[in-house]
Amino acid sequence: MNVTIYDVAREANVSMATVSRVVNGNPNVKPSTRKKVLEAIERLGYRPNAVARGLASKKTTTVGVIIPDISSIFFAELARGIEDIATMYKYNIILSNSDQNKEKELHLLNTMLAKQVDGILFMGGTITEEHVNEFQKSPVPIVLAATIESNNTIPSVNINYEQAAFEAVTYLVEKGNKRVAYVTGPTDDPINQKKLAGYRRALETHGIAYDEELVIEGDNSYDSGIEAYEKIAELAEQPTAVFAGTDEMALGIIHSAQDHGVRVPDQLEVVGFDNTRLATMVRPRLTTVVQPMYDIGAVAMRLLTKYMNKEQVENHIVVLPHRIEYRESTK
Repeated sequence: MNVTIYDVAREANVSMATVSRVVNGNPNVKPSTRKKVLEAIERLGYRPNAVARGLASKKTTTVGVIIPDISSIFFAELARGIEDIATMYKYNIILSNSDQNKEKELHLLNTMLAKQVDGILFMGGTITEEHVNEFQKSPVPIVLAATIESNNTIPSVNINYEQAAFEAVTYLVEKGNKRVAYVTGPTDDPINQKKLAGYRRALETHGIAYDEELVIEGDNSYDSGIEAYEKIAELAEQPTAVFAGTDEMALGIIHSAQDHGVRVPDQLEVVGFDNTRLATMVRPRLTTVVQPMYDIGAVAMRLLTKYMNKEQVENHIVVLPHRIEYRESTK
């Protein structure tokens, strides 16, 4: 049988309002009364009904998280940062995979809103005008994490991807590499467009002509890194360094190069992006741009709590610091 707040009130011989105050941690309850209510809750095995509490307070203390792929190491770390801060602020999480499919993303957004979530954290690829319209119509706050919306109208937490790519490629060029290939994720993703801009700026700054055949598109995965190196191996003039848009692709490149008898870093230097756990699992260990995924998730969740609680927000667009972790995949 379901024990209700009414049963607890009757058992403790107090009003339902008093039980509610005790359950919600309201300090305006006499210690002796609080003790009586808590004993009644214990005796009856009462569990507050989150849905009913949500209806009464217009809050469900639930946050919707829309993520492209929870099985990706990158997004798993991000989700961990979100979860830890959500727990600290006593929010529950509803997590959904969107597979970076626009229809699915918009469907999930409406499903979350139907579940009466208090706020939504969104991670995706391309943010279209349709996305922005839906976000702006939302009755609850929405924050983007590791996701760029070109007009900066939606609050977001990222790093400076263009500058990070510029620094990574500059590092390779200044070590004497004149032919640096770039293996990018899907080129319709605004983050990858920023990285490409950083790659091009680094070449131009050092007087190196941009060569289209040195830019190879993958899908961020390990397998696409292997396929990208197969294309590199067929080039008439070989690059001496590769900048990869993700660590997973960088691993594919290293392994495929090794399969072709190419020594990393002696004959080919490789720099990745993200600094996921994979970077230290490969040999040689990977030099990579540190994108603080856990921090991006944690800061995005904290930003969302501020909007949900109507706190003052100074910066709607948060840019976290990045750095390069130098390891053995470069000389």
